[in-house]
Amino acid sequence: MSTPTIKWGIAGPGNISRQFVKDLAFAKGAEVVAVAGRSLEKAESFAKEFNIPQAYGSLEQLAEDSQVDIVYVGTLHPAHKDNTLTFLRAGKAVLCEKPFTMNAAEAEEMITYAKENRVFLMEAMWTRHLPAIHKVRQWLEEGKIGEVRLVKADFGFNIGWKPESRLLNHALGGGTLLDAGIYPISFISMVYGTQPVNIMSSARMGETGVDEQFSLLFEYEGKRTASLNGSVQLAMVNDAYIFGTKGHIHVPLFLAARSATLKVTGEEPVTYEDDRKAHGFVFEAEEAMACLREGRTESKIMPLDETLAIMTTIDTIRKQWNLTYPADK
Repeated sequence: MSTPTIKWGIAGPGNISRQFVKDLAFAKGAEVVAVAGRSLEKAESFAKEFNIPQAYGSLEQLAEDSQVDIVYVGTLHPAHKDNTLTFLRAGKAVLCEKPFTMNAAEAEEMITYAKENRVFLMEAMWTRHLPAIHKVRQWLEEGKIGEVRLVKADFGFNIGWKPESRLLNHALGGGTLLDAGIYPISFISMVYGTQPVNIMSSARMGETGVDEQFSLLFEYEGKRTASLNGSVQLAMVNDAYIFGTKGHIHVPLFLAARSATLKVTGEEPVTYEDDRKAHGFVFEAEEAMACLREGRTESKIMPLDETLAIMTTIDTIRKQWNLTYPADK
């Protein structure tokens, strides 16, 4: 039995879309049929690079393309809400890059529309779909390390002092929390299956008005905790650790995980390794396509209610720092 082909449109011919399209080559039954950007010239260049048959100079044209089943939204953070709604209103399924939106209010607007109109929508948190992360979830569900009481996850890199960079540009949604912090926050949400009841935080605010570094301590019911750190000015060891009453799990470079090690007290360590050739975006694409083929309007792996809850947590953290963006007004 053949696999029905799912036809993709790409919104935003930037670097992350470039990596996503490269990974789609590893997805069975995936075909990229169109790309659109604010500049027709950039869209045409992207289309030529990847042999995509159609290029558009506006997202509205892409939304009207009857050939497109689903759109990958890889545009700048502040544009996610309006871009996604453009496609949802045209009846297109959407896989929207993280951070899903600038705040919880925007996320709620998108999610409400998708649910009320039964159009597929999913946050493109690629980490959640990696084979090594699936193995971690299996170990947790099987109770391999007992009751989880502490999780630690960090993600930081040093871009140097580049005030013109998108990552430090306040107007473009820059800052560590939205770009890097979304990874450990989502990871910990996955492990605990809920949001913290108490949040303590500290941020180093930079000259451009965005957070260049942060530290978070989350507290959950039962005095369970999580420690998260992030930076765009520090090269960090980007690993995750999950500590339970019977052992622990270590996930090296957790956001792009290719392995995970289970260490149960008194037993030899067990390591799961993923020898994939793709970068890893292929797995979120395959999940989205599986949902479409099965007639589901959201993913069980990255459900919309959890995406909204995570954005609400991020809003709470930003409020502690008095960090606001134009979208908040």
